Amino acid sequence: MAEEKVKVVDEYRVSPPPGSLPATLSLPLTLFDIRLLYTTHNNTMKGIFFYPYPQTLHYFTQTTIPSLKSSLSLALQYFYPFVSDLILPPSPQKPYFLFTEGNSVSFTVAQYSGEFDHVINNKIKDVKDLQHLAPVLPPARVSPDGTCVKSLLTVQVTLFPDQGFSIGIGSSHVVADGRSTHHFLKSWAWLCRSNNVIEIDKFQMPSFNRDYSVNVPRELEFKLFQKWHEECHYSYKQPEISQLYADKVRSTFVVKRTHIEKLKQHISNNMSSTISDIHLSSLVVTSSLVWICFIKSLETRSDEDNDNVCHLNVPVDLRTRISGIPSTYFGNCIVGLYIGVKRSELVGHEGLIAAAKAIGKSIKELRTIDGVLRAIDNYVNRVLQNNFGTALLFLVSGSPKFDVYNKDFGWGLPNKAEVLQLGSGNCMTLAECRNDEGGIEIALELKTVEMDAFTQHFYQNCQRS
Repeated sequence: MAEEKVKVVDEYRVSPPPGSLPATLSLPLTLFDIRLLYTTHNNTMKGIFFYPYPQTLHYFTQTTIPSLKSSLSLALQYFYPFVSDLILPPSPQKPYFLFTEGNSVSFTVAQYSGEFDHVINNKIKDVKDLQHLAPVLPPARVSPDGTCVKSLLTVQVTLFPDQGFSIGIGSSHVVADGRSTHHFLKSWAWLCRSNNVIEIDKFQMPSFNRDYSVNVPRELEFKLFQKWHEECHYSYKQPEISQLYADKVRSTFVVKRTHIEKLKQHISNNMSSTISDIHLSSLVVTSSLVWICFIKSLETRSDEDNDNVCHLNVPVDLRTRISGIPSTYFGNCIVGLYIGVKRSELVGHEGLIAAAKAIGKSIKELRTIDGVLRAIDNYVNRVLQNNFGTALLFLVSGSPKFDVYNKDFGWGLPNKAEVLQLGSGNCMTLAECRNDEGGIEIALELKTVEMDAFTQHFYQNCQRS
């Protein structure tokens, strides 16, 4: 059992430096944060970064751990929402983030008796081998008046004696999207590497300004809050990992830059409409490839019908699409595009073309502010109506633009980075390829029989195109 290989060595609490922040700080939730209140366990994000730096336990606890703790303390000063609480008061009050002096995050030091090389390779492995290297957020606390209080970040650093170590985090998606979370992690790494010396011209401060110029109707936000108060209960108990990942395995696939260019050319040459009608990026072609292979891997299910519409949820960052939002904006700033294509088209001979056309067209529509507002309105209405398509829903998470491998804490860049979605169902997680500039890594968690089928379809499609 994976959990039997992990032994907790010590547990700490880490706070921002004393006096570095006001006694209290609050931050309102935006429309993009509110939508994530509709989930329970699956709004938790986990990241694990592996460093091949052989150390003994004594050296690890005496030198590495103090450096990581002191730099984390300073990073939390600048990214204070992570050390805040999510406050969920009774109706009709609105939820908000609250930092109070004395707040801290859990910092666990552990030791793993398994093989370092096993957990960092791309081969098929039990999901639980990784899940126990990243911590789970603690359960919510409920006060007598019914107010629910939720922590937003937890950290676990795990030593593989004489092999390497990993830095794992568990964070709530309600407080930050992937881009903001990786901004925090890169800043923490930068502080640790520079011995906590800040160079203002190099250190990118996060922006917490919520007064950006986007004309989203206020009634949408009101309706989201109202629906949440009516239908959601303060039940944030994390399910057992064994329940979430029974019979699930994980594997990483790589699409090299040269192959991505071939896929783009193949799609361009075989598309009936002009290529200018769609947005054809590396993310689009890679997502299309993975989507059709995933749908084909489900062919063994007897209840699948070719007339069913398969849905893909593609999150799109709005920082570059809405005027006034800085690239360093902290929080959630993404809209989910729900793209539907008939199963018969995806599993057909021109499945890759059909997928790329649908995804690329939806993304291109976001090039205007009117398109952005329509996407936001469509997404919010899906939430309000609980309309997220059929059971054949596949999610895209992560991005090759997040620089997941750009996390040098002072011991070099990680030789493996894993971003996990806790209980998010069928999901592909994308990241830049560590060893091939312009390439993309795709991590998947599927049942064993589906992973075997996916692997076969993936390599067959790669050879054909």
